[in-house]
Amino acid sequence: MKEFAERIIPEFMREGKVPGFSLAIVQDGEVIYAQGFGSRDLARTLPATPDTLYGIGSCTKSFVALAVMQLVEKGKIKLTDPASDYVPFRLGLKGKPITIHHLLSHSSGLPNLATSTIGLSRGVGIDLGVPWGTANDFYRVVNKANAEIAAPPGERFFYSNEGYRVIGNIIQEVSGTPFHEYIHRNILEPLGMTRSTLVKHEFDSDPDRMVAHWKKTDGTLQPTGFPYPDVSENPDFSWNAAAGGLMAPASELTKYLTALMNDGIYKGKRLASEDSIKNMLTPHINHTQTYWGKSSYGYGWSILPDFYCHRQISHGGSLLVSTAHLAMIPDLKLGVAMAANTSRPPFATIAEGMFIALMGKDPYSHPHLRLREKMRDLTGEYQIHMGLERLRVVNKGGLLYLEQKDSFIDSLTPLIPEEPYLENLRFYIQVDGLRQPIEFVEKGDGYDLYVERYRYHSIRSFLRVR
Repeated sequence: MKEFAERIIPEFMREGKVPGFSLAIVQDGEVIYAQGFGSRDLARTLPATPDTLYGIGSCTKSFVALAVMQLVEKGKIKLTDPASDYVPFRLGLKGKPITIHHLLSHSSGLPNLATSTIGLSRGVGIDLGVPWGTANDFYRVVNKANAEIAAPPGERFFYSNEGYRVIGNIIQEVSGTPFHEYIHRNILEPLGMTRSTLVKHEFDSDPDRMVAHWKKTDGTLQPTGFPYPDVSENPDFSWNAAAGGLMAPASELTKYLTALMNDGIYKGKRLASEDSIKNMLTPHINHTQTYWGKSSYGYGWSILPDFYCHRQISHGGSLLVSTAHLAMIPDLKLGVAMAANTSRPPFATIAEGMFIALMGKDPYSHPHLRLREKMRDLTGEYQIHMGLERLRVVNKGGLLYLEQKDSFIDSLTPLIPEEPYLENLRFYIQVDGLRQPIEFVEKGDGYDLYVERYRYHSIRSFLRVR
C-alpha cells in the first residue's frame, strides 16, 4: 500500500498540476499510514502534511446529515417532514411535498441550481451579478425555480447543493444555534477534531493550512483564498456553509471515519445511534455507474454494494480550488481521508487502489489504472508514408481525440471506443450522423492507426522500424 501510494500519487500530481496532497489511512481506529506530498503553499514551498487544513467541499454534507440524525433522535424533526414546515422553502409539486429525506438523499426532483457557482465564483473574484449575502437572497434564487422540477420527489437523483443549504437552515432553526456552532459543539468537539472548522478566520490563523489554487483553463495555477465567506461574521446565513464549507485535516477526518465505522461511537462518545448511522449508510436512491457497478446515495454518502465483495462508502468534495475525498469499507474497519489544494485529482482511484492493496491484491489491476496505461500507449504523433500527413492522438478529460492541424485543417475529433474498457482497440468517429471506424493495431513497440483511406504509424515505431 505504501509503495503504491508513493508511486501513484506523485504521478497524478504531476499530470494534474496539483501543488499539495495529504492523506491518512485508518484501520481498526488506528492511523496506519499518513503522508503529505508537495506543497501546501506553493509560493513559499511549505510542505503539505497529514495535518494540513484543507477545504473539504461536499464531504461536509455527511456532517450535515449526521446533525439531522441527531435532531431526529431528539424528536425535534422527522425525516418525513416537509422542509417547508421549518424554513421558507417553497418548491414542490401539489400533494407531493419535498421532505427532509428527499433533500438528504438528493431525490427532491430538482436539478442543481448552481447556487455554489454564485458563491465560489465570488470567492475567487468573479461576481456573476446575482445578489448573494443573506438568507433572503438564497431563497429568492431558489423559490422561483419551481418550473425546474423534473420529477416527483423520490424518483430521480439530482445532486443538489441547494438542498443541503436548506437542510443547514433547518438545523439552525430547530436547534436555535447558528449552523456552524451546532456542528462544532455536537460533532467536531466530541470527536476531538480541534482544528477542523467552518470559520474562515480560524482557518486563516492556523499555521498549517493550505493555500488554495485556482487551476485556469490554460493550466496555470493562481493562488487564492478560501472561497467561502467567514460564517462567524454573518451567523444568520451560517448555513450557507452546509453545502461544502468545512475545513479539516486528513489526520482529524480519520476520527470521523472511525466513529461511523463503529456505529457512531468514538472513544466511548456516542455521536448518534446505531440505527441513525445505518440509515445514513443505507441506499435511498440509485446514483451513478462505476467500475464496480451501480452505486446509490444514502444521506451524505455514496454507497457501492460490491467492491471486491465488500460495501464501500465514499464521498468527494470540490470547491474548485480545493478538493477532498473520504472513503471507507466498514466491515474491514478501513478508511481513507485525502485532500488537495486545487481541482480534483482522481481520488477515488487512489483510495480504491489502496483498499485493493490492503486486501492483498494488485492495486494496478484497478480498471482506471489499466485504462490509463492503454490510453497513454495510444497517445502521441502519427504519420503516413514519408510523413506527408500527420496527426496526434491526445487524451483530454479521459477521452481520446484525433487532433489534426496543418495549412488546410484544424480539427479535434473524439474517438468513441467500441468497448468501454478498451479490451479491443477499435473506435469510431461520428461524421454527419454516420459512424466511421478507426482502429489501432499494435506493431512492435508502437501502433499503426487506420483512419478512412489512411494508414498512420506512430512516430516512435516508424522511426525504429525504418
